[in-house]
Amino acid sequence: MSTETAPTKTPKLPVTVVKPTPYTFDLGLLLANDPNPLSLPSDRSALESHLTATARDGTQVLINQLLTTCPIASTPAGVLLSLPPQQTPLPREKPVPAPKAETKWSAFAKRRGIKPKTREQRRNLQYDQETGEFGRKWGYKGANKSGEDDAIIEVKFNSKKELERKEGTSIRGDKRREIREKIKRNERRQRKNERNTDGRKK
Repeated sequence: MSTETAPTKTPKLPVTVVKPTPYTFDLGLLLANDPNPLSLPSDRSALESHLTATARDGTQVLINQLLTTCPIASTPAGVLLSLPPQQTPLPREKPVPAPKAETKWSAFAKRRGIKPKTREQRRNLQYDQETGEFGRKWGYKGANKSGEDDAIIEVKFNSKKELERKEGTSIRGDKRREIREKIKRNERRQRKNERNTDGRKK
């Protein structure tokens, strides 16, 4: 004769919850507020089950409110329930960022009415009529470096610059010196802007 007993079924909990003071909701945040005072049992062993029952009641009421007040739609992705906009203002997780210090360039641009370039203007691409393709304006293999690696450089006939050129210098050397000077000039301006920005922060 088998001594095994059939497993006891968990009693079905009611889907309606009655409280002296009704819940308030913010369905946009899936929030249910229970204004009723929480009466804790004197028996510490029953505390966990009491808190679980209270949380279950709050969850059940929230689900009932969602299903009865929010629009429900059936889509190919499944059944969707649309939540209303949230009503409870929540505090920021992080403080409001401090405004950035105005750089020398931004102050100059504001005085002169210079507006930032659009995304299309910032693109480092231009159409090359000779190749029929888009190429870089600057940087690696950029159009501004065209002619630097040519074996022969064309010089204008009776060019004043070439006639007055110092001995031992060349067009290629002038171009390299010009590029180095531009880099140094930009670095000096950058360091100056950083010093001005640091001074404003203090």
